[in-house]
Amino acid sequence: MRTLTDTDVEFFTNNGYLLRDDLVTPAQLAHFVELFDTDREQRRYRWHAYGHHQTANYDALVTTPAFDEVVRQPRIYDAILELMGGPVCFGEIGARHMGPYDGELHHGWHRDRDHWLEHSLRMDYIQLMLYLTDVDDTTHCFSLSPEGIQEPILTDKDEQLARGGCVDIHGKAGTVCLFNVAVLHSATTRPSKADRKTLQIYYGHLDRAPLANDSVVPPLLWQHGDEETRAFYGNLNDVSRLYAQSFGIEPPQ
Repeated sequence: MRTLTDTDVEFFTNNGYLLRDDLVTPAQLAHFVELFDTDREQRRYRWHAYGHHQTANYDALVTTPAFDEVVRQPRIYDAILELMGGPVCFGEIGARHMGPYDGELHHGWHRDRDHWLEHSLRMDYIQLMLYLTDVDDTTHCFSLSPEGIQEPILTDKDEQLARGGCVDIHGKAGTVCLFNVAVLHSATTRPSKADRKTLQIYYGHLDRAPLANDSVVPPLLWQHGDEETRAFYGNLNDVSRLYAQSFGIEPPQ
């Protein structure tokens, strides 16, 4: 049974993102929030300043391997496979926190990757943005500028914003946003008394280059006894290889 409807796929095709609020159960959400809060409390030394008014842990799979339960949550994972069109690999994970703020409205518009024109959705990597807190127009949020695959790619940020506008992604805790990381996007920081907690996870194609060197993948995942797990986590970036070798573990070729 498909996780995504034809309408979902059409929306993603025309906008570069998709929003769903029914993929994570209340019990799963409570568990994921507990993992996040425990990691932030007990592994605070791995949380660092990130971007504008954020702290983040990009080694979350090292400090809390159980985050794999989020990375491969079945319904989200199935949706990602449908959009990517085949087997995927882990790219990186960022557990991010944004606290109360009394400064000016702030955007940091960027693209994480170039469009991959050989893919039907021009998508090299896809990101899962999972809200662990309620997000609305009184809180920090994630924002993007929609673009469809039929539209010319505008490399100039102002031109894209003029054409696609800015969509603020709001939703209750448990909301899932899947988006092409080549789409222009930003964290939106606004005056707020609320905390925002997110898990932001990247997935790529098995035969494509690793995304970046932000997340270390622990050997317990890429040496796992399950073949599918080994394959998913086995597209290692340089930093994961370096850490493994420093502890006398030979990474796969």
